[in-house]
Amino acid sequence: MLIGVISLFPEIFQPFIKYGIIQKSIKKKLLSIDFWNPRNYTNNKKYKVDSTIYGGGGGVILKAEPLIRSIEQAKLKIRNNIKLIYLSPQGRKIDTACINSLLCKNIILICGRYKGIDERIITNFVDEEISIGDYILSGGELPAMVLIDIIVRLIPGVLNNILSNSTDSFFNNGLLDCPNYTKPRVLNNFKGQVPKILLSGDHKKIQQWRLKQSLGATWLKRPDLLKKKKLTKEEKFLFNEFKTSYFKKN
Repeated sequence: MLIGVISLFPEIFQPFIKYGIIQKSIKKKLLSIDFWNPRNYTNNKKYKVDSTIYGGGGGVILKAEPLIRSIEQAKLKIRNNIKLIYLSPQGRKIDTACINSLLCKNIILICGRYKGIDERIITNFVDEEISIGDYILSGGELPAMVLIDIIVRLIPGVLNNILSNSTDSFFNNGLLDCPNYTKPRVLNNFKGQVPKILLSGDHKKIQQWRLKQSLGATWLKRPDLLKKKKLTKEEKFLFNEFKTSYFKKN
């Protein structure tokens, strides 16, 4: 997968691409990330790429010309099957469907700064605006890193365990993940020790327990997700079991 990033501060990304699965995916040649700085494509002698807004008001935005040249250079490098994305609080919020729509594409990410970018870039070049939440950051670099990290985990061959991402929260049939435990079996006198069912070796019962706990966790922490999901007959039964047990304890 090819990812291009247009940013005034490409150096921010250097620690990000040198560690973890991003570095591994680059080493495995499953991912390539390139950067284009609009300051390198401005005619301004002081490398100025922003200007005041027509109509008055506070703040500045990024000018169109340096961004257009950056986009053109990025497209020359990436060439095929490109989706151009602008990281913006006005965009579509990242969710599973959003990420799945990007997996078969090469993408170019535009990282805004200040109050944003010239609207003509969005109108004429951007395929989609994407947001990571309803809040304002100093620029699009952090959202770009979030988006890259989510996407890269789903590229075949990146994760050592093929089941890892399929059981993650949100990718697990729209449910949150169940509780997970590792060694030691007993940890001091803490509450919530390892459930016996996970040590039973009965894979069918373990699978049912995990589904029940996923339903319960979603109900307790993100009930909005559960409202969107049509439960199967088995899921309804397990969900009712969880709620009965929960109300008895509380």
